This record gives sequence, structure tokens and C-alpha cells, in this order.
Amino acid sequence: MTRPATHILRLLSWGRTLARHGGLRIIETDPNTPPQVRRLSRIARFGTIQPRIPDYAGAFQDIGPAAIKLGQTLATRPDIVGEEAANNLLTLQDSLPPVPFPAIRAEIESTFGRPLDELYASVDPVPVGAASIAQVHRAVTSDGRAVAIKVLRPGIREKFARDIDTYEWAAAHLEALGGEASRLRPRLVIANFKRWTVRELDLRREAASASELGEAMRAFPRYRVPAIDWDRTNGRVMTLDWVEGIKISETAALDAAGHDRPELARRLVLSFLTQAISHGLFHADMHQGNLFVEPDGTIAAIDFGIMGRIDRRARVWLAEILYGLTTGNYRRVAEIHFEAQYVPPHHSVDEFATALRAVGEPMRGKPVSELSVGQMLDGLFAITRDFDMQTQPHLLLLQKTMVMVEGIATSLDPAINMWDVSAPFVRDWIRDELGPEAAIAERIRSGVETLQRLPGLVRRIEDRFPERGGAPDPLPLPRIELMWDRRRRRGSGGAIVSHILALAIGAMLAWTALRLGWSG
Repeated sequence: MTRPATHILRLLSWGRTLARHGGLRIIETDPNTPPQVRRLSRIARFGTIQPRIPDYAGAFQDIGPAAIKLGQTLATRPDIVGEEAANNLLTLQDSLPPVPFPAIRAEIESTFGRPLDELYASVDPVPVGAASIAQVHRAVTSDGRAVAIKVLRPGIREKFARDIDTYEWAAAHLEALGGEASRLRPRLVIANFKRWTVRELDLRREAASASELGEAMRAFPRYRVPAIDWDRTNGRVMTLDWVEGIKISETAALDAAGHDRPELARRLVLSFLTQAISHGLFHADMHQGNLFVEPDGTIAAIDFGIMGRIDRRARVWLAEILYGLTTGNYRRVAEIHFEAQYVPPHHSVDEFATALRAVGEPMRGKPVSELSVGQMLDGLFAITRDFDMQTQPHLLLLQKTMVMVEGIATSLDPAINMWDVSAPFVRDWIRDELGPEAAIAERIRSGVETLQRLPGLVRRIEDRFPERGGAPDPLPLPRIELMWDRRRRRGSGGAIVSHILALAIGAMLAWTALRLGWSG
């Protein structure tokens, strides 16, 4: 168990790093920042020389790999951090210093227990990409296939475990302050962040996710997931087919190759909707560096460390919400929020419907170049506070990916109308899933399942569903002793000053992270 003093030293170091890069300024202007946190942010930056424009990328890179991963996430959220900050953070996605190849070679050989030459005929020592968790090398297998090898950075698992341990500690103290910090549920947000990163640090699970998504999307035209070479894959090394194509962000190269960019944008949006709504499994790291266009126009996706899942009930609600917003049926959208228990029942459905109308009406019928899904989400987040809506961590990846897809689609076709592309798909899915035939099939299926189980057990499960609403059961949270409880138990006051300072910095950092994007 990590001692509070260790957390204190880490948090103090991180706080000063953020301050030196101007990364704490944002919380001083946020009206929802607790007053004590705002005051302490001024203390943390005391004596530092801050740049005129905050350098978040530099701060997160100096702090370490877990912070870099957070920065990569925020780079896809210009609706929260602004275009300038998002562009600054994009440098974390593609330009991290690579690990020298001898260390990568040793990692591959140690994890397989075999010489590199027995696994691959050749490996290019210069990586094609280096990120915060892993780097990728091009290779040729002993049987002549062109492949990509993804290798975890040596020691990365241990570094993540250390940093996330302190994130959890800081989040527990922040949540204990109550108010807005409690509503945002930082402990649960960090629990989800930990779950996502732990999955990403096991390349076998990434390989399994890629395989599963490939099977789910097999019938979708011109969308490809590279096949996994399971004989050359383990927890620290993953081998998959090489993708030969143009990065989807290189619009000039796409034009020169004769690709239809508006058609690519439309297909990208529909591929995301197919994954999220039809299959409940979606690629949640769809930034521009992870999508390629092959010579025949096929969109090829890579990097499946972060995958999102939505159960069927939530998918139905999501489809109805999207369709309600596209058709202007705000009353139905409001009802769904109450049915899913996203909004507490003491509020008015009609008042919530009116608030939704204020967000949705200015957007209807306009291209993304004028108003966007990102702006809509920003508007929706703004009304959550008025209606006591708690953060829904299971929807964070979905919200992030929606904004990511919109950004790429807009770069391909600035005139695209996301609603026009989405509405027919969502309408057809609702018809197929909720129409009379689907309802009969669902009743038959559920009836057979009910006969196969003890009626009492089924009734207890069904009785519990309303309590869950639209969210899955929350993740179990680690027990963390708060510093003031620790002092009471021990009756010691010798470290009070340093503990209070650590609490202040921890709360400040956690609050900064939440306002930047952990809160969704």
C-alpha cells in the first residue's frame, strides 16, 4: 500500500509541472471550481514563469505515461479544451521519442523465450509509430507475410500502476469535498480510466478485441480490421497484418489517389453507428492516425487498445435519443432520460424537454461546418448540472468517439450533415429492433429463457432492472483512507501541514483533469 507521503511527493511534483506549463490557469477561470481549489492553484503556480499559451502536451509528457494517455484523450475533445489546446495535445499522439531497438528486441525475445530470427525474417529497427504505451515496427514473418509488430514499452505497466494509484487517492479526497466535485464522481471516472488502460496494457486483449470487431464488421462494405497473427502475439507483443494505405487525415494524398472524400466521410460515420448501435462494440480510439484508406477505397482501422461496449438496453435508448434529436421529438428524448434514470425523478419531464429543445433546434438541418455534434454535446453537458444528472462513465467513450468521428468526417467533407447521414440508419435500426416483428421475436426468445430458469430468480432479476436505469452497475471502488480520518485514528498532528498541502494539490489536479475531460 502506497504511503500518503509518496502520494504527496508525486502530487506536488505534478502540480508544479502543470504550473510551469500554464496548465492550471484553466481552473482559475472556471466558475464551478471550488473556491479553495482556485486559491490553491494560485499557490501552486507561485514563483513559476508561465507561457502566454498553456503547453498541455509538454506538461503531460513531463509528468509521465498515464498523463500522456489522458492528453491523447483530450486531444480529441476540442469541444471541451478548445481548438488551440487540442492542437497542442495532438503532438502526444504521433511524435513521442521511440525506445531504442535493442531494448525492443530484448522485450520480444524475453516474452517469447525465442530469438527474434526464429519469429520474423526481418524487422525494421526504425519504428513507424511511437506512442505513450507502445511502439510499432514493420516486419516480415518467416513465411513471407508483411506484418506490423506492436510492442509495449519496457516497464510501462509498472509506471501506469504507480501513477493511477495516486490518481485514485487524489480523486477520493476530491470527491469527499462534496458539491460539484461529488456530482462528477471522480472516483468512478478514475475507475473507468483504470479499466480502459489496464486493458490497453494487455496486448492479448487488444488482439481479441480486434478479432471480435473484425467478425462483427465483416458484412460492412469496404471496412477492414487487420487479421491477428496469434502465433506471434502475447501480452506484451502483438503481430497483425500490415496495412498499406493513405492516412485518412492526408486529404491531398487522398485526392491525388482519386478517392471520393464525401463518400469516405459518409461510410466512416455509418461504420461507427453500425459498431455502436448494431453490435454494441465500437473502436473507441478512432483518431486520424488510426485510420487508413487502402488503394481500393477500403477504410482500414488499427490500434484497438480502447474499445467501447454498450448493452442492448442502452443501445435502444441511444438510438431513440439520436433519432429524437434528428426529428425534433424532444419530449421522447426527455422521457428516455427519465426512463434510464439519468435524470432524477423529482425533475419535470416537460422542463427537461424544453432544455433539450434549446440545444437541438439551432442545429437541425445545418451542416457540420456551421454547427456540430461536438457543440451539441457541449450544450447537453451544460444542462446536466441544472437537472442533477450525474456523470455516466459508461457513456464517456461513446461521447468521445462521436466527437472524434465527427472531426474526421468534417475534414473529409466540410459540408457533411451528420444528422442526414445518421437519421436513415437509426430509423431503420429502430424499426428492425422495436417494430412488431422484432417485438414478437423478443417475446419468444425471452419466454424460452424464462422457462429455462427458476421463476423466482427471474423475478428478482427483473425487479432489480429499474434500479439500474440505463447505466451498468458501478465498478467496485478501492477503499481509500482519507487523510483526516487517518489523523483522527492515529491522533497525530505532526504532518498536518504537509497533508493539507497534498490534499490541496491532489484536489486541484483531479479537478483540473475533470474539467479538462475526465468528466466527459
